[in-house]
Amino acid sequence: MINPFLIGDRIYLRPLDEETDLDRCLGWINDPEVLTTLGRRHPTGRAAEREWLQEQYKSEEQTNLAIVLKDGDRHIGNCGFNEIDYVNRSAVFGILIGEKDAWGQGYGPEAARLILKHGFEELGLHRIGLDVYSHNPRAIRAYEKAGFVREGTLRESYYRNGVYHDTIVMSVLESEWRDA
Repeated sequence: MINPFLIGDRIYLRPLDEETDLDRCLGWINDPEVLTTLGRRHPTGRAAEREWLQEQYKSEEQTNLAIVLKDGDRHIGNCGFNEIDYVNRSAVFGILIGEKDAWGQGYGPEAARLILKHGFEELGLHRIGLDVYSHNPRAIRAYEKAGFVREGTLRESYYRNGVYHDTIVMSVLESEWRDA
């Protein structure tokens, strides 16, 4: 394991590294199939992705980590918190499994559980939320496995490839996470 921060059964989370992770992250973020799950519409250039990686550890309002398989130290995705609000003790969760052969293998829920534990126990958060598009049922199931519950639906709020999709709003509260 290289520089582990949070360690799970099959994966660990570590800080992102510009030198080793930039090209891989750039490939994921520019893959049209991956982009549809994120809501992004435009490819990202090398300079913009480098800037994003460099910003990850400059602010207390976000923390994004690499998801790495223990077996082979293979970086398969990223996850973390954005919009960390220490007054209201809340954050927005985000995850990207960029390696398509890792999709549907249960790595997303495992990564989410690791970072939720960190958010509730170390950062003192009370609520962690997210938005997910209705055309991504695999992600919805993964979030539910990690403890997120549906709060509501933003009807036909996302337009992609000529079709409107709902946005599902989900969250998990610290008390729900502890009781799970």
